[in-house]
This record gives sequence, C-alpha cells and structure tokens, in this order.
Amino acid sequence: MRFDIITVLPELLESPLNHSIMKRAKDKGLLEVHLHHLRDYAPGKHRQVDDYQFGGGAGMVMKPEPLSACIEKLLAERPYDEVIYMTPDGKRLDQEIGNRLSMKGNLMVLCGHYKGVDERIRQKYVTLEISIGDYVLSGGELAAAVLVDVVGRLIPGVLNDETSALFDSFQDNLLAPPVYTRPAVWEGMAVPEVLLSGNDKLIDEWRHDQSVRRTRERRPDIWEKYAGSEEE
Repeated sequence: MRFDIITVLPELLESPLNHSIMKRAKDKGLLEVHLHHLRDYAPGKHRQVDDYQFGGGAGMVMKPEPLSACIEKLLAERPYDEVIYMTPDGKRLDQEIGNRLSMKGNLMVLCGHYKGVDERIRQKYVTLEISIGDYVLSGGELAAAVLVDVVGRLIPGVLNDETSALFDSFQDNLLAPPVYTRPAVWEGMAVPEVLLSGNDKLIDEWRHDQSVRRTRERRPDIWEKYAGSEEE
C-alpha cells in the first residue's frame, strides 16, 4: 500500500510514521509513505501557498494553484483509489473506514492548514473527506498520521499476530474486553480464574460478555449499533 501525503509541514509527519508498527510495515515493504512539500509546487520567490479569503474574515486559505500542481503530478504517475482530505467537517473516521481503506492500493491525502483549502480543490479532486473527531487541530498533519496508523496496521502481514487486529475495539461494534498478563496476582488483585482455566470456549464467552458489558456502560452510542445489528 502507498500513501502520498501533501502537506506544508512534512516534518510533523516524519517522526510518528518512522517508529513502531509503521516503521516495521515500511521495512517489510508492505507500506510506503511519501511526503510532498506543498511549497515545492508554489510559484514565485516566496513560494506562497495561502491567501486572504474572498468576502473577508479572519484566517488564510490554501491557494488552489499549488495544490492542483501537486495533485496533477501525482495523478499523472499512478491511479489513486481515493483522494482524501483531512477536515473537521468530513466523515468521522471509524474502524469500518479503516478496514475498507486497508484493502486499497494507492491513497492520496491532503492536509489542510490555516482555514482550509479552496473549495474548488475539494470539488475537483477530493473523493473522500475524513475527520478524526469533533475538534479543530492546527493542521491536518496529525490527523493524516492517525489515518495512516489506523489503516497501515490492518495491512496483511504488518502485525506479527495476524488475528490481533480482528479483535480490536470497534471491529464488531464492541469495545475490547479487559486484558491481563503476569503475574497472576498483583497488589492483591487476581486475574479472573476463567483466563487461567485453559478452556478456550469459556474464555471466548467471558471475553464476549465483558465486551458487551463494557460497551453498554462506556459507549452507549456504539452499544445501540451493536444491539441493532443483533436484532437484525
């Protein structure tokens, strides 16, 4: 899988994508992440990528010309399954979107900055708009890093245990159950006996029950989706 990320601050993305699981994914040749500095596509001495917004108002807007030049160059080199814009008014990123995107080959990601990008760029090029939450960041770079991590870890072969991602929170509209490791007793608190039983059927049932309880108590919004799917 290949990500091409267009940004005015590539240095913000270098560190989070060069460690841990994402680094291993790249070392294995399963994931490519290419950063494109938008100022490299801006004309003029000052490489200006933003300007005042028409109609007045506070905040600058990313100009269409540099973005178009960069996008057109990338589109000429390869086809893209999605051109994604990270924006607060996009569709909320969830596990379902991560699962779907992990099956793609090439993804282009635009990182907004300032007040965002000229609307005409969204109309002409963007095929999917994603938000990572109902809040505003200084730019789309950290959101893009989150997207790459969510999607990248689902690529077959990235995780050492292929089944691990299947039991993550949200995969089945349930939160993950509690997990324990050694020692069996710590600070007077013992691991539930069922997890020490060796009975896989009972352990699976316990984990499912705990997931249901935790989801109902902590995330009633997700619980409603799960309950609805069970009724169907």
